[in-house]
Amino acid sequence: MFKVIAVYRVPTDEAAKATFEDHYKNIHTPICLKVPGILEVRTNKIFGGPTGASTLSMVTEMCFENKDSWKAAMKTPEMMESGKDAMKFAGDLVSVHFAEEIITKA
Repeated sequence: MFKVIAVYRVPTDEAAKATFEDHYKNIHTPICLKVPGILEVRTNKIFGGPTGASTLSMVTEMCFENKDSWKAAMKTPEMMESGKDAMKFAGDLVSVHFAEEIITKA
């Protein structure tokens, strides 16, 4: 599986946090789900770390079946819209990465 991974830092204040979460859920996620070839959007809400609070808010994975479907999706208007929207509501809070998932089982 190939992924676009967005890592979001915690917004600076409670009002910004509420606006961020509302936009992510009601506007950004539906945009992401329109990207051709996407299998699912996985949202991982960060609630803490080994030493307590975390500077991260969430990690989102846009999942694609294989490298070809990921590459094709990266060129679509829908993916461009997703990227523009992320920069609009979370530009100073987000970093974006590309990954290939490797599963190791016990």
